[in-house]
Amino acid sequence: MFKKIILATAAAVTIAALAGCATGTAATGSSASAEQAVAAAAEKLRVAMIDPTPAALTALVADDLSYGHSGGRVDTKDSFIGDLIAGKSDFVTIAITDQTIKVVGNTAIVRHTLTADTNDSGKPGKVQIKILGVWQQQGGQWKLLARQAVRVAA
Repeated sequence: MFKKIILATAAAVTIAALAGCATGTAATGSSASAEQAVAAAAEKLRVAMIDPTPAALTALVADDLSYGHSGGRVDTKDSFIGDLIAGKSDFVTIAITDQTIKVVGNTAIVRHTLTADTNDSGKPGKVQIKILGVWQQQGGQWKLLARQAVRVAA
């Protein structure tokens, strides 16, 4: 059942990415500069997840965010930001490795491995997950539209 949830969420993320590409809106500048802008936004999100503020997170997350967690829970923009601000989801450190970025029109697909020390609701832990993120250029800013996390097997 869990595999079906993950596959359905991954399919939804792909459809969202393709829908964004089908709008015909081209990213401004070269592909390399668009990739750099997406990388900068992804780095800002990494920092904001460690030291969260509503303003920083709101600037980086699309209103229609769909975030599928490795445990099957799905967050919206409000629940994602709320959990970070309240410490329910508390990242002490986050390291990003193996990141790739592909920009097509006004949509970018970002994949990476996220390794983190956490303190969720005061309980220390460690996590290593593979992330598929879909970013969309909205009003000249790159915003996280969809994110799917899959736990790395131990």
